[in-house]
Amino acid sequence: MRLPESVSLLVDIVAMPSPTRKEADAARMMADRLPRFGWETAHTDGVGSVVASRGKGDKELVLLSHIDTVPGGPKFSIDEEKIVGRGAVDAKGPCCALAVGGGAVSVPDDWRITFVAAVGEEIDSRGARFRMPLHDPAALVIGEPTGSQGVALSYRGRILFSLTAEDSGAHRSGSPGPMTDVVQAASSMMQITENMGKGYSIAIMEMEGHEAGSRNASITMDLRTPIGADRDELNTMLSETAAAFSVNLEIVEYVPPHEVQKSDPVIRAFRTAIREVSGEPPRVLAKQGTCDFNVLSAAWKCPMGAYGPGDSSYDHSSNEQIPIKEFLRGVDVIKSALPRIMDAI
Repeated sequence: MRLPESVSLLVDIVAMPSPTRKEADAARMMADRLPRFGWETAHTDGVGSVVASRGKGDKELVLLSHIDTVPGGPKFSIDEEKIVGRGAVDAKGPCCALAVGGGAVSVPDDWRITFVAAVGEEIDSRGARFRMPLHDPAALVIGEPTGSQGVALSYRGRILFSLTAEDSGAHRSGSPGPMTDVVQAASSMMQITENMGKGYSIAIMEMEGHEAGSRNASITMDLRTPIGADRDELNTMLSETAAAFSVNLEIVEYVPPHEVQKSDPVIRAFRTAIREVSGEPPRVLAKQGTCDFNVLSAAWKCPMGAYGPGDSSYDHSSNEQIPIKEFLRGVDVIKSALPRIMDAI
């Protein structure tokens, strides 16, 4: 089966497993291939992310997606219609689309384009955090699956926290112990979250407990927060609930929610490009997840939006797949949108 070179890039990147902290082989492959698509430089940085550039201007347009995936997924396969495999949607499809589209557009003299295929997004965003002090972009496009006819202007925030407790041991009939305390605290937080209104959700990420003389327990929870959530109020709720059950609270990570307006130059450029390429009205999305869009927003404070081919309902699923036509349509939208962004800013 003969494939366009752009599709071959995605095929080979999806076929190469790259779960978080094991991205090196896929990153090297992408860095080696990028010059074929018009990138003037390409290398891996100090944490292993792929970084490529075009142009020499003072104004920088950053295109950032991620090359890591969650573990598991379906066995890789390809036919004339679709590519199946872990990362096809989240986010190797969007990542490769930005690489191909960003390498194809003309770069005005006063601009430069930087492409980043970041590592670590699925756990701690270490790739994006490493790049944070190295750029001051005039605009940012995040590569995440929105569907080729959608563009995202907001993502929820999250508070990742751990509840822990331990003692030196006691009989369970008289002292239920740390495992019971931690589970009750977590249950209370879940009940509180259910009553906090639209946009809030909470889930347990990890849990463990042991009783062997001494007793200990821990639960890590992921609290998602909507636009307008008050960080201080949330911290108070978490602290008071943990104290009520005599367990320890550690805030592992706080990522704020972020939203831009429909009039944002990046959002406007993609809306116009989607109409041009598809002939259909664009879908403007408020996403329920959290990604590098949030992580970078406070530091870079620039026009931004998220775009990428692929149906996000396949994210992290056992049937993750992307139609080839969907990927190619996404590349065409990116080729149309990026010049519009640079013209508008």
